[in-house]
Amino acid sequence: MGEPMYEQSISMSFMKLMRYICKENSVGCHLGMTVPVLNEIHLTKEGTELEREVLTAYYLPGEFQQNPPVPRDPEIHITERAPLQVITRVFYGMTTEETILREISLFWELLGSTDTVLRETYIVASYENPSVPQRRNEIWFIRRAE
Repeated sequence: MGEPMYEQSISMSFMKLMRYICKENSVGCHLGMTVPVLNEIHLTKEGTELEREVLTAYYLPGEFQQNPPVPRDPEIHITERAPLQVITRVFYGMTTEETILREISLFWELLGSTDTVLRETYIVASYENPSVPQRRNEIWFIRRAE
């Protein structure tokens, strides 16, 4: 999704994903929820803002991975993601553009200068319902392929 505000993008994309999980799929049944829910984000060239486009994803439960139900919504895609290595840092609370930019900055301060991770693509992993005030999240820095 690419809404005017980051928070709108993740909300709208998660709602689409939930409709797929809750029956808008070729088998017409509830698929079950797994965690974390992932939001792949990109920084602008200046590195000071998030791009509006956000990819929201979750891992299909094991019983559906060999033969994933087809989404009814043409904007939802089933993707087999290659394994990736990440460096993570836990943070708690809301995932707004401001908090995510702050977490990225803090994590860079901790890591120092390194070329082993991507600088333009990050993943925010959320482990609890958005209504939980101090929900557990992680910022994932993606390691470059060796």
